[in-house]
Amino acid sequence: MLVACGMQRCHQEALKKNRVTLAKELVLKELMEHMIEKDIITMEMMEMIQAKSGSFSQNTEFLNLLPKRGPNAFSAFCEALRETKQQHLEAVILRTLSSLSHGIVRIEHCYGSDLPFPASESCHSKRPRWIEQLECSLNDGGDPSVPPVKYCTPEFYKDHQHLAYKLVSEPRGLALIISNVHFSSEKELEYRAGGDVDCTSLQVLFKHLGYQVTVCHDQTAQEMQNTLESFSKLPDHQSVDSCIVALLSHGVEGAVYGSDGKLLQLQEAFRLFDNANCPNLQNKPKMFFIQACRGDETDRGVDQRDGKEWSSCPGCEQADANKEENPKLRLPTCSDMICGYACLKGTAAMRNTKRGSWYVEALTAVFAEDSRDTHVADMLVKVNRQIKQREGYAPGTEFHRCKEMSEYCSTLCQDLYLFPGYVPGK
Repeated sequence: MLVACGMQRCHQEALKKNRVTLAKELVLKELMEHMIEKDIITMEMMEMIQAKSGSFSQNTEFLNLLPKRGPNAFSAFCEALRETKQQHLEAVILRTLSSLSHGIVRIEHCYGSDLPFPASESCHSKRPRWIEQLECSLNDGGDPSVPPVKYCTPEFYKDHQHLAYKLVSEPRGLALIISNVHFSSEKELEYRAGGDVDCTSLQVLFKHLGYQVTVCHDQTAQEMQNTLESFSKLPDHQSVDSCIVALLSHGVEGAVYGSDGKLLQLQEAFRLFDNANCPNLQNKPKMFFIQACRGDETDRGVDQRDGKEWSSCPGCEQADANKEENPKLRLPTCSDMICGYACLKGTAAMRNTKRGSWYVEALTAVFAEDSRDTHVADMLVKVNRQIKQREGYAPGTEFHRCKEMSEYCSTLCQDLYLFPGYVPGK
């Protein structure tokens, strides 16, 4: 079933058709304060917009950002226009929206069948299903399976441990999974069919890799914040060698949704585990996995030029440093982290309602097979390769042969081997 999250397509079209008028006439200063209050944009976003030169450029930047801020962004924008005495602009947009409504009803009727369409991971909207920002879910059948983790040999550990993070504690570390699949009825975020499959797959994988796993379901944005903060402060982090956090939900660029439809900023989540806020994990690897959309654009893909291959579907200088007596070793605020994202900025992630998301399915398969002799960064490259080769099947829709591209970012300073099954001295 095809689903998506983000701003509805008809709302995007209404803004697009009035883009020049809005870019010329919109008065942003007070309006952005209202949008911050409504949890649509952040202070950082406002500063980025204000850094542009001239009102036209600022308005254009704002209009580029607005469609990526979730399913409530359009209604919040219209309300902010009224609150800042710009009702004439709201009226122009709503007139355009009204003229689009007939076509939307027709398309909703056409797409309302039970055919196995891809769905997008942004937001399953309760409005026409083709409209929202995507984490696409593709019903191509099959049951989820978590392959057994293959263990590394003592010989491999001895040959590679000298260039790698120390990772031999029992458990290897603490792991936290926050999985949101149900969302409050007043928000336009639908049930994430297949999300429970992702959660179970990761729980089994992390356990088999030697981690002590905690799972939390359907948390509000504030509950997610509280859970992450409590988890980051656990004293047990001091006695283990690493940490894993997985967030599974609808999302927008830079944030994921709580079950109440409010956003948790990812940078705030990462901050809780940095060297300043989580000293028990200093110099230890911290892994993050984000299964959520980061925008509402569907990757339609392009034809390969030669056409031969067919996609398969499955500071200070050193001399000036340390002049104090008895100096303490200093660390950058953020280091030793690696984060895997299901999709690129601005794009939607795909989810199969029976087998779970493309990304988690690839992640569990690769980590189970290769963690015995491959470090995490190289495994995430292999995940990227598998995601690149996959494409959606949704005949008759704009999502037919849709694509996804995962990515990761890293501040790791050594090779991160998980050494599954290896116990020193045994």
